Amino acid sequence: SDVALLLSVMAGADPLDPISITESPERYREPLARDFKGARIAWSPDLGQFPVAPVVLSTLEGSLTHFTDLGCNVEPAHPDFSGAADIFQVLRSGGFAAGHAQELEHYRDQMKDTVIWNTEQGLKLTALDVSRAQAQRAVLFQRVHEFFVNYDFLLLPVTQVLPFPIETDWVRDINGVEMKTYIDWMMSCSLISLTEHPALSMPCGFSPDGLPVGLQIVGPARGELDVLQLGFAFEQCTRTADRHPDITL
Repeated sequence: SDVALLLSVMAGADPLDPISITESPERYREPLARDFKGARIAWSPDLGQFPVAPVVLSTLEGSLTHFTDLGCNVEPAHPDFSGAADIFQVLRSGGFAAGHAQELEHYRDQMKDTVIWNTEQGLKLTALDVSRAQAQRAVLFQRVHEFFVNYDFLLLPVTQVLPFPIETDWVRDINGVEMKTYIDWMMSCSLISLTEHPALSMPCGFSPDGLPVGLQIVGPARGELDVLQLGFAFEQCTRTADRHPDITL
């Protein structure tokens, strides 16, 4: 409900934004309670693309019964995400080059190594590389859009690992699989962002050591309200968000 309230302030048409949606933002202030009996839900642990820590998967799989309790039909499935990781890397690198090339030239010694790497990767790109990635992204969007003809929602992990110590800058391997770049360990959310479909991160449980695990709820294009409604229903079932860690100052 807090996210819905925030969207009611942010959403709506704006002539300064050519891709803004014209629907009234007031819809996000309506009650989120809804009947989900018969809703078609796809569950994917990895989109067929990436490794996930076993403790994350076991926690997520244990939460799926809440959706069946709501009357949803849950089955394993996911869209075709082949090539998505490469598309993301190209477009992200291009963005870094556009945003940080001047800083790299003048302040390299003050920049983080991952920012330097990503910017330099972008500077190596050709116009053809970027154009091809944009075209492939359009095809990916179409594949995901067609997937949502048969399913109302897609569930998957938010992150592939549990929260890790602050001293660890990024995860180097998962289940013995090497993460070749600092982005690879978070493909579970970056690949969804690439499709521009609405996604919500929901607390769904805790590891045996008490670390939080998040479930990602993805909906069809422009289905933000649907995603919020399912998230609200899940929240009422689990009450996981009511748990607060002890904090010592």
